Amino acid sequence: MLTASYLGNNEIAIRTAEPQPPEPGQVQVEVAYAGICGTDLHVLHGEMDARVTPPAILGHEMSGVVAALGEGVTGWGVGDHVTVVPLTWDGACPACRTGHEHVCHHLRVSGVDSPGALQRLWNVRADQLVALPPDLRLDHGALVEPTAVAVHDVRRAELAAGDRAVVLGGGPIGVLIAAVVQHDGADVVIVEIDPQRRAYVEAMGFAVLDPTVVDLPSWVADWTGGAGADVVFEVSGAAAAVLAATDLVKVRGTVVVVAIHAEPRPVDLHRVFLRELRMVGARVYERRDFERAVELLTAGVVPADGLITHIAPLTATVDAFAALQSGQQMKVLIDLAQD
Repeated sequence: MLTASYLGNNEIAIRTAEPQPPEPGQVQVEVAYAGICGTDLHVLHGEMDARVTPPAILGHEMSGVVAALGEGVTGWGVGDHVTVVPLTWDGACPACRTGHEHVCHHLRVSGVDSPGALQRLWNVRADQLVALPPDLRLDHGALVEPTAVAVHDVRRAELAAGDRAVVLGGGPIGVLIAAVVQHDGADVVIVEIDPQRRAYVEAMGFAVLDPTVVDLPSWVADWTGGAGADVVFEVSGAAAAVLAATDLVKVRGTVVVVAIHAEPRPVDLHRVFLRELRMVGARVYERRDFERAVELLTAGVVPADGLITHIAPLTATVDAFAALQSGQQMKVLIDLAQD
């Protein structure tokens, strides 16, 4: 079978591998679609080389069908539609002992610390599987993982119906956060500097602002009657957005840091002090976030067709990474059934 592997030095190659049967406790999944995202770009750029051992099979967003069961696996059957929670924790560290396994001190992520989904047949632990309804399209099912990220981000924000939220960054995660926020009964606006992404966001029906044209603090003040936003989600990964976030949030409001920042960023701590702001991180997700993500996708809350702007076969993975890196795409999927 073919795999897409990171070789180091900004290089991805299509390689061949011999499929292995699932071990006891494992399930073999025939991967249908795998998404690539900003984390995969961080890997490609060498920013995660301390964790990634080349050649490393990438991919942690996926959907597929159960192909075989390892010894001792119950509760699953060949043909079941599934996705995978791509996390492994040790169960013994202080975070795990307090019930926060998803931020385990030694957390391992499939497609980063261990082989990922960019292979036709993928063996995973049975307890990593999450069922997908048979009527949910498998390309839409590949959006469960990033939707779970958004669900977790919004849950960390402790939003309430009627609140007002600003999302800094109109990429896929920003749009997914906006979709969850709206579904939960709050108002939301997305801020995005790139005109192509703004066009995508507008086409999906979300309010979007161009920060090069609009004075954001004034606009948000007018929108909120002078109070400021209840929550600001920093999703862009830009230093300017981190600095701006505290200017947009109300007294005792919340800034949720969603983006991966490869280096320390300046933060206006005086503003944090003056307004008694709350800043929280949101790293990945818990299983309940995955389960709610499946519900939202099945109910049509997520604008899946608008988000998926590029689908390529596994043999074109290098070009698909280039398309994502161009900034002109939203969600890029690899269709593994084409190879």
